[in-house]
Amino acid sequence: MTSDTNSAAYRVGIIGCGRPMRTEGATGFGMAHRHAMGYAASPHTQLAALADISRENAEAFQKEHGGDAIYEDYRQMLAEAELDIVSVCVWPHLHAEMVLAAAEAGVRAIHCEKPIAPTFGEARRMLESCERNDVQLTFNHQRRFAPPFSAARRLIREGAIGDLQRIEGSCPDLNDWGTHWFDMMHFYNNETPAEWVMGQIDTSEIRTVFGMAHETRGISHVRFQNGVEGLLMTSAAVEMGAANRILGSEGIIELPPGREVSIRLLNGQFSGWQSIETEGSMHDLDAVQKGIVDLVEALKQGREPELAGRRAYRAAELTFATYESSRKRGRVDLPLEIDDSPLLSMLAGAEA
Repeated sequence: MTSDTNSAAYRVGIIGCGRPMRTEGATGFGMAHRHAMGYAASPHTQLAALADISRENAEAFQKEHGGDAIYEDYRQMLAEAELDIVSVCVWPHLHAEMVLAAAEAGVRAIHCEKPIAPTFGEARRMLESCERNDVQLTFNHQRRFAPPFSAARRLIREGAIGDLQRIEGSCPDLNDWGTHWFDMMHFYNNETPAEWVMGQIDTSEIRTVFGMAHETRGISHVRFQNGVEGLLMTSAAVEMGAANRILGSEGIIELPPGREVSIRLLNGQFSGWQSIETEGSMHDLDAVQKGIVDLVEALKQGREPELAGRRAYRAAELTFATYESSRKRGRVDLPLEIDDSPLLSMLAGAEA
């Protein structure tokens, strides 16, 4: 592994190359390709190894992005390739085993796709293993680097809506997409921890996303330690008119649900809504690359990266606490101490 990080590049390995988004055989967003673009944008990295159970996929990936060696077994790659950074770009049920293996193999940083894992216990073990092995762990909550969200947070900090009071979100589900909105609640609210969660889920028609079961509809009410409240409503057909709505004592900020590049501000300074243009939409995939450049710089500088694992863990805690609230039929105080996914456990109990 790299011994002198000031003169040599960090050796990077990617687990799960996949196919580019919207190409034949693609089963997702092809995020590994975006990871590779992020490492290419950093002057401090070298794409040293690729691991994929499909050699055909890995060879196509190598042709497009480079990569010194190909492995069909990621454990062999971890044992032989002398890696500093590993990206984990596979479906969620494989995240824990791969992150734990990479942490034990002695890499210096791991960047994993979201959501963290199917169960809260797996999420906890991933975080604890990386802390124990002094490994920088990050998750791809890339929206922290997308211009509309940064613009909204800047307006909040400038006092454009007075004192922050409530953060609302709407999306298809609590875990796959909802993890972004729970992360944004912390992002807007100065990373303030949550105090409790109360929620309910409906499972009349289960949706499966990347191999994980998700609720049909859900609602999560979050209370943060500074008194700010969060509200997330989920449904594949939910139409709130805004992906995020941020309410303050003197105004409102709205982020549109689609690919628009403007946000809306309503306060006493203007008559009606003011449109504020941004450089990109909330789905801007360039944000993935920006997150990777930041995590590499953080590793080099010895600071915490923006996409730090502990922040993603707090977002996951709100998801699993909402499931637990539905199971308990009551408020759930944090920190959350369960190991399972109450959603999956309740589904399994219903099938028994």
